[in-house]
Amino acid sequence: MKKFLLLFFTWWNGATFGTLLWTRRKGELVGTDETGNRYYRERGGWRRWVIYNGEAEASRIPPGWHGWMLDRVDDPPEGTYKPREWEKPHEPNLTGSAGAYRPPGSVLNPKPRTPARPDYEPWQPK
Repeated sequence: MKKFLLLFFTWWNGATFGTLLWTRRKGELVGTDETGNRYYRERGGWRRWVIYNGEAEASRIPPGWHGWMLDRVDDPPEGTYKPREWEKPHEPNLTGSAGAYRPPGSVLNPKPRTPARPDYEPWQPK
């Protein structure tokens, strides 16, 4: 029952009931990526969409499929995507997670804040 209700009322746990119905009626499976995301296009149309395997987070789309989703390339990536030598490995967006960037001085940074330089004298009103 819980899974059925989640299917109707949540979009962040994968696809909603409406998206699955639209996909079944109008969608054509184009391919899947290494994380299990499935990519579709409308039969006889131009619309493209993805059904995520897990949490719906746009940064989980690899670079090869990202270009196809944004209509930058017409053909979906064949097989596995081969990055160029200057490209870094794909990383999802870590904002809001334990792996997020915490700059020095942040209250969430586990390291203590570095003290000010010894030659620094704060302004004092007279």
